[in-house]
Amino acid sequence: MRIPDSWSKAPLTLVLLAITGGVWAITALFGLGDAATVFGAFWPGPLRFQFGDSGGVFLPLWLTPLSATLIHDGAVHIIFNLLVLAFCGRSVEPVLGSAGLGVVYLLGAYAAAIAQYAIDPSSSLPMVGASGAVSAVIGAFALLFGRNKVQVANPRLALWLNALWLMAAWVVLQLIMGVALAGGDFMAGGEGVRIAVAAHIGGFLVGMLLARPLLLFRYRKA
Repeated sequence: MRIPDSWSKAPLTLVLLAITGGVWAITALFGLGDAATVFGAFWPGPLRFQFGDSGGVFLPLWLTPLSATLIHDGAVHIIFNLLVLAFCGRSVEPVLGSAGLGVVYLLGAYAAAIAQYAIDPSSSLPMVGASGAVSAVIGAFALLFGRNKVQVANPRLALWLNALWLMAAWVVLQLIMGVALAGGDFMAGGEGVRIAVAAHIGGFLVGMLLARPLLLFRYRKA
């Protein structure tokens, strides 16, 4: 499958880029980063309820996996996510449609939060960043446009193996960026900053699993 090279069929990608970048710009300009983290980050552990007991204001828990995608820990974090989303989203959306991309992005955000909670339910660090949702878009991209470079007899297995290699590379790249810049798709707090590896993997796997069903659904009457 050839990668699309036009923005005309990727309106949702443009909207996601504009909203995500715009929210970060506003919070950075007015120094609202900490308040935004308290209000809209995903809190895997009991710290969220401690804020509630002390009169803190925050979104309902079920909304925070989505709101957390709008909160970023610095310019490098947001720019990196936007660049990857722009490249992969522009390619995936014309194939799956805007609705299909929306499903991938939304479920990727929730899968990332669920995966991170499952691996570390007692964490006191909030999770922020769009990398989990972006990981889902990358997963869909890997299944739709990946090339079978692994020499195995089953072409579908080869495609999945190559997609998993891309997932590993994406996670390692995030880890390197986190080590170098104390950032990532980030679990940030008094204990320092850590990369939410489980969130990346959870989002990526959801994107991989959804790509083919969404493609078949879109062209079911073709």
